Amino acid sequence: MNKKNKILLASSNKGKLAEFATIFADYEMLSQDNFDIDDAIEDGKTFFENALIKARNAVSKSNIFSIADDSGLVIPLFNSEPGIYSARYSGENASDLDNRNKVINNLKEMNLKEAPAFFVCVLVGVNSEDDPMPMMSSGVIHGTVSVKSSGDGGFGYDKIFYPSGYDVSMASLDQDSKNKISHRGIAAKSLLNILKQY
Repeated sequence: MNKKNKILLASSNKGKLAEFATIFADYEMLSQDNFDIDDAIEDGKTFFENALIKARNAVSKSNIFSIADDSGLVIPLFNSEPGIYSARYSGENASDLDNRNKVINNLKEMNLKEAPAFFVCVLVGVNSEDDPMPMMSSGVIHGTVSVKSSGDGGFGYDKIFYPSGYDVSMASLDQDSKNKISHRGIAAKSLLNILKQY
């Protein structure tokens, strides 16, 4: 059997790595922790710009094909917040719980128990730091955010996000079910199809 091709995921998030490892099962999935790569400074203005910054940072320090995603929760009633600032909605070193609580508090201040929302994921793959043709894919999942937190899986806002057509939170879904419908799963499968053409 041929040795698996390697893909470096420009992240240290174990939950994210587990999701990608399942989808990219035909590849050896590495994280930036394998190379002691520090997180890139995400100073882009869009999901695409931030994903590209992270992918370029990873490939420049590893020389391995690198992919990076920039994902976020968008709540139209909150002026589309938290958006690209989803990971640091409550501050630079905010925990997932801090960020979820800020959403819950915002809903309560508006006398709402839930509000329409959607998750966005933009995924970028590069062969080198100056790759002139980055691979790019995206995925979106619609649903609602709720003051009710439930589920033991997932990370980020999964415990308060209820996908359309489901009466349970994203954190209540098993990994396979989540990968089929999630914004990250959709984007990853799309990028996988692009990779197979190379």
